[in-house]
Amino acid sequence: MKTDIKRHEDGTLSLKISVNWENVEKIRQETEEELIKNVAKPGFRKGNVPPKIAKESLDKEKVNEEMLKRLLPKYYLEALKQNGLNPIITPRVHVEAFDEGTDLIFTAETCEKPEIKLNNYKEEVKKHTAKSKIIVPGKEEQKPNLDEIIEIALKNTEIKIPAILIEQESTRLLSQLLDELKTLGLTLDQYLASKNKTGETLKQEYQQKAEKDLKLEFLLRRIADEEKITVEQTDIDQIIASVKDENQKKELLKNPYILASIIRQQKTLDFLAKI
Repeated sequence: MKTDIKRHEDGTLSLKISVNWENVEKIRQETEEELIKNVAKPGFRKGNVPPKIAKESLDKEKVNEEMLKRLLPKYYLEALKQNGLNPIITPRVHVEAFDEGTDLIFTAETCEKPEIKLNNYKEEVKKHTAKSKIIVPGKEEQKPNLDEIIEIALKNTEIKIPAILIEQESTRLLSQLLDELKTLGLTLDQYLASKNKTGETLKQEYQQKAEKDLKLEFLLRRIADEEKITVEQTDIDQIIASVKDENQKKELLKNPYILASIIRQQKTLDFLAKI
């Protein structure tokens, strides 16, 4: 196996993976042996059809499909291991060459966790929150505006989000919107007309939202790591105990890691507000 890796400026990774025909052929034989077990022919019990007859009846497209299901994950994971890569998303795969007697060549696009430079964000946030700490006689104490603090933190840190990650998140957000519109009995065209938007402007808006959401998510994780912000079991127990709806409580118990992530994020936001 041979792997050529291209690192794009935005952090996207492109892996071009070539698998020797000998290894491809081995998977072909294993795949055909498995499929042959399920071949049924008049006069023979299932699985007892003579191999030659069974092989001739196999659907070539089905064989190739099953082969790729085995080949692509196997050699993609092997390429990651050999090159010490730690992607955070499922790759976008494109098969470039897959013909009998030749090497399998495919590309996989993915990305690792983006690099984040915190720079002087603390100093800039402090300048902002200091204003709210000034007590003016006769006036109520001002509370720091969290949205403004977030904007300042984002403005004074460096985070480059890979395009493939933005595309994936914006697609998820658009899909969520379509589900909501369907529930309301609206079509996308009706929604666009009501907002005086085009499909292209909506896509651009969601890409911008996806990028900002992702920047904030990775920034909060980075700050939490830097400040050693952790979640204790007691934190999780308190949240679960505060939920009155039993069904909702059961759902939270099924996903303690997601709940812990949300609690850690909130703790990080509280930390920012108190700088």
